[in-house]
Amino acid sequence: MLAFYRMFLLRIRDKIQDFFAARQVDILSAAMVLAASVLVSRILGLVRDRVLAHYFSGEEISLYFAAFRIPDTLFEILVFGTLSAAFIPTFISYLSRGRQKEAWTIAGIVMNLSLAAFVVLAAVVFFFADSLSKFLAPGFSPSEISLMAQLTKILLLVQGFFVLSFFLNGVLKSYQRFLIPAISPIFYNLGIIFGILVFLPAFGFLGLAYGVILGAFLHFFVQLPVFFILGFRLRPVLSFKLSAGILRIIKLSGPRVLAISFTSISVLVVTAIASTLSQGSISVMQFANNIKFIPVGILGVSFAVAAFPRLSHAFIKKDADDFYSSFFGVFKTIVFWLAPVSVLFYVLRAHIIRLALGTGLFDWRDTRLTAAILGIFSLVIIIESILPLLIKSFYALNKTVRPLIINLISNALIVLLAFWFAGIFSDTSSEVSQFFGRILRVGDISDLGIIGIALAVVMGQFLNFFVLLRFFLGEARSAFGFVPKNVFAKDIFRFLAVAILAGVVAYIMRVIIDRFITLDTFVGVLIQGGGAAIAGLLVYGLILYKFENKEIMDVVEVFRRRLLKPQVLPQGIELDK
Repeated sequence: MLAFYRMFLLRIRDKIQDFFAARQVDILSAAMVLAASVLVSRILGLVRDRVLAHYFSGEEISLYFAAFRIPDTLFEILVFGTLSAAFIPTFISYLSRGRQKEAWTIAGIVMNLSLAAFVVLAAVVFFFADSLSKFLAPGFSPSEISLMAQLTKILLLVQGFFVLSFFLNGVLKSYQRFLIPAISPIFYNLGIIFGILVFLPAFGFLGLAYGVILGAFLHFFVQLPVFFILGFRLRPVLSFKLSAGILRIIKLSGPRVLAISFTSISVLVVTAIASTLSQGSISVMQFANNIKFIPVGILGVSFAVAAFPRLSHAFIKKDADDFYSSFFGVFKTIVFWLAPVSVLFYVLRAHIIRLALGTGLFDWRDTRLTAAILGIFSLVIIIESILPLLIKSFYALNKTVRPLIINLISNALIVLLAFWFAGIFSDTSSEVSQFFGRILRVGDISDLGIIGIALAVVMGQFLNFFVLLRFFLGEARSAFGFVPKNVFAKDIFRFLAVAILAGVVAYIMRVIIDRFITLDTFVGVLIQGGGAAIAGLLVYGLILYKFENKEIMDVVEVFRRRLLKPQVLPQGIELDK
């Protein structure tokens, strides 16, 4: 009997291991795994933000977000630049040639060098945290600067965990294991929520930072079992010998590190400008950005991450058809799903903010300003969702200099416009400020400087997207000798036109429901916003169905198979040739 139970438990263990270590070999399956986990993570992120808004004022939350800036900048420069632009393509190229041992040696060296560099830079930040905080947030009071410096010192430990965690993340993705890397952010948000509910009463405001540390540790720890289940080991290798692989990573990552540095600097400058505006400006902009990033993360980032290994393999094999079908197929899919979302985010922006954040110390002024910024950010949901695909497609082609130059120009534009617009929109007598105040229904609020900063960010992102797309097509033509005719343009414009019509229907439905249900309660806001959204989405789907659009027909087919033939599962995704 004991032997039977032991065998039973071993089989359960093997099934669990097989599930978490399973490969996602096509773009759709990988993207769906990532999208589902990002959806859960973003829901938890909304819970986290709602709890923050309930317990803290806008000024306190602004301080909390500002304390992240410098530690986040160190992490993004050291890890994101190396990992996305250079490490994963190099690692994949060694694996594809059967040189697994060399690949793992390179992985160990790069990870340890990055960690060592982080420790050195973190030590500098630790000792100069007060001066850096004062420089970053000149609008804060001395007591706020002191508390921000304490938070910054604690949050440096968080990024140390992330340096290790994201290298594990990149290795697992290179082996097309997306599930565990995808769910690790869920544990990160759970750690933060636990910190708010448990550490905050015990340690005060610093308990927030302790919760973030717990979340970062869980983000790292949850990936280790699959890492070892698959039989991989990373030895503590630290070598300054520049092998061909290391030289390649340095060559490829250099421009990307500079690009991220420019972006990080622009974020730091924008944060400094926001700190001089009305109280809580940093928090309302960060909250709006977090909500905007929900659809961007679920579809844009998920599809880009899932497509990157496929694009890299296609370039290595010089398979132009696979490369182009993957890129344009994902491009079209993103627009199909996010066109109605972006329009509905604008139409229902106030409902979204009230449902997500309308609680506790988050007052009516903060709610309206956050809704206005979300309305502006809704204009770039599609663009910001395609940008990760564009950038990773450049990296798959081993081209990193061009995105660097474009990134520098767009971020310089954001900084210049942020300075200019913050002054214009802070002036209540400005015709521009009054015009946008009327459109976004915040005209009675005295200081709209943060609206100007949000508009500057949007304009910079538009420039970034269109210039990147133009030069990417040129790089692809040089790599493969041709660029296929864009057969998706007609469908994309149709998606956008139908989405706008769906937005009009959603607005009309919102007005109709408002005659019967008030917005005095959470349930009333939910019914009014949800009813309007459902009406808009139904119009979007029915019109595309009438045109026999491929994407909507695929969705209908999935539901038909689920309902009528549950044993038949759709495999992969058909991309237009």
